[in-house]
Amino acid sequence: MFRVIEGGLSARPPMAAGPADDAVPSREEVFREAERRIRAAGFETWRNREALTGIPIPREIRYLAMQIGYVAEAIGRLTDIPADFRSDIYWPG
Repeated sequence: MFRVIEGGLSARPPMAAGPADDAVPSREEVFREAERRIRAAGFETWRNREALTGIPIPREIRYLAMQIGYVAEAIGRLTDIPADFRSDIYWPG
């Protein structure tokens, strides 16, 4: 009767397609997580609105995207990226 169009469990890749549990996370995975969090904050919608109407992106949204980018850079520079880098303890929110 109901169908999830976007987000939730349907947005997860199949378990077989994901990395193994013992695999070391890569820098690219960290940046994909950062991009996912920025999209979840609605930054693209705000950016499009700014481009079309000239109304600036709210400072809080712009600052959150900047913080997420900074965290991604910092985690990506680590020699040993933590296996739980997707945890909310690392990311602003």
